[in-house]
Amino acid sequence: MMNREIPPVYGNILETIGRTPMVRLNTLARDIPGEVLAKVEYFNPGHSTKDRMALKMVEDAERDGRLKPGGTIIECTSGNTGMGLALAAVVKGYRLICTMSDKQSKEKMDVLRALGAEIYVCPTNVAPDHPDSYYSVARRLNSEIANSFFPNQYDNLSNRQAHYETTGPEIWEQTGGRITHFVVGVGTGGTISGVAQYLKKKNPNIQIWGVDTYGSVFKKYHETGEFDPKEIYGYITEGIGEDILPKNVDFSLIDRFEKVTDRDGALAARELARQEALLLGYSCGSAFQGLRQLKHLLPDDAVTVVLFHDHGSRYVGKIYNDDWMRERGFLREEWKSLGEAVHGRAARPLVTIGPEEPINNAIVQFKRFGISQLPVHDGTSYVGSLTESHVITALTSGEGGIQQLVRTAMGAPFPSLPATSSLLDGVHAMGEAFNALIVQGADGDHIVSKHDLLAQLA
Repeated sequence: MMNREIPPVYGNILETIGRTPMVRLNTLARDIPGEVLAKVEYFNPGHSTKDRMALKMVEDAERDGRLKPGGTIIECTSGNTGMGLALAAVVKGYRLICTMSDKQSKEKMDVLRALGAEIYVCPTNVAPDHPDSYYSVARRLNSEIANSFFPNQYDNLSNRQAHYETTGPEIWEQTGGRITHFVVGVGTGGTISGVAQYLKKKNPNIQIWGVDTYGSVFKKYHETGEFDPKEIYGYITEGIGEDILPKNVDFSLIDRFEKVTDRDGALAARELARQEALLLGYSCGSAFQGLRQLKHLLPDDAVTVVLFHDHGSRYVGKIYNDDWMRERGFLREEWKSLGEAVHGRAARPLVTIGPEEPINNAIVQFKRFGISQLPVHDGTSYVGSLTESHVITALTSGEGGIQQLVRTAMGAPFPSLPATSSLLDGVHAMGEAFNALIVQGADGDHIVSKHDLLAQLA
C-alpha cells in the first residue's frame, strides 16, 4: 500500500471539500485507447462535486451582502447541490429550503431532510416557466420570504468559477499536465465550463466532451445554435440534461456533446460498481457510457479523465434496485434493441423526401411503399417530417394544392436513437408527438413505426 500523509485536524466539515482522488480504470477501460482516469468526486463530504460550487455560491453571497446572518437559502436542485448547501447551512447557521422535481430519488430527499432542509416536491413534466416547476416555486418562495437568498445554480457564475479555481487545477496537477481529453455529464454546466476554462488555458488542444441525455436540448443547440423545444421530452436520468440553457454552460469551450440513453447510463453505472468497485450515481454511468461511444475518436496515447459526480448511495432504490430496473425494461432479456427490431419485422425501408420537393411526390411515395410518413432530409441532415395528416392539412389549406413544397407543410423531425437503445427507449422517445423513429445503425439509418415497436414489445 502507498504511504499516505495523515491529514491535519480541520476546523469544520466545509474545509474538507475538494482535493478528491484520481483513480485509474482497469477492467472496463481495456478496450478504450490510452489511459482512462476517474476523478472521483464522491470523496467530497456531501458525496458529490456540487459541494464545491455550493460553498462558493454561499461565500460569494456572504461577501457581497446578498446572504445575511440568520437568512434563508432557497434553491431548486436535483439533490446534490442541495446537499452541499445543507452542509454550509448547518455550519453557518442558515435555514435551507430545496425545491425538487418528483423524479429525484427518495434517498436524496431523505438525506436533505436529515440535515434539516425543508423540501418542496414539484412536478417534472411542466415547462420551466410553469408556476409549479421547481424553478418557479424557488423564485416565488424567494420573493415571499424575507432575508432569503436564491443561489440559482444554473445562472450563478460562482458555480463555474468554483471549478475553475479548484477542480480544473486539481485535474491538471494530478495528471502532470498529460490530460488530453476531459469527459463529464452536463447539467447546470458549471463543472464542464469551469474545468474547461482552466484546462484550455493550460493547453488549448485538450478536448472537452460533454455527455447529454435524450430529451435534453444541449447537443442540438451546440451543433446548430438552435434551441429546439421539440427536443424536450421526459427522461429518467438524474443530474444531466436540461430543458433550458443555463448561463453557466459556455458552449464555446465544449468540443463535442454525446447523448446517452436512460438504459445505457443505468447499466454502465452497475458495471462500474461490479467491475471497478466504484459505487456511483446515475449520471456517472452516463458519463462513462458517453466515453465508450466516443472511444473510436481517441488516439492510442490519450490520457482521458472522466469526472464521476456523485455516490451511488442516493440511487439504491433506483438503478441499483433490480425491480426498478425491470419495471423500466432495463434488465429483461426479452426487451430487444432497436437494432434487432430494424432487422426484424418492424423494419421499414428508409425513404426520404427533400424539403424543396412538391407534396405530390410525397403522395406517390406513400402509395408506392405503403407508408404513412416520410423523414424530410435536405442532403445533410433531417430537417422535418411529413405525415399523411400534414399532407391533408396542406391540401385543404387552399395554398397551392399538390404543388406546394414539402417545407411549407412538414412537421418537426422524427426523434433519432442509436441502434443499441432498447425498444422501450424508442417508445419513450416518440411519446405522444410522433408515430415513427429514426434508428441510427452501423449500416445506415432506418425508420421504425410506433405501431411496430409496440407489436414487438407485446
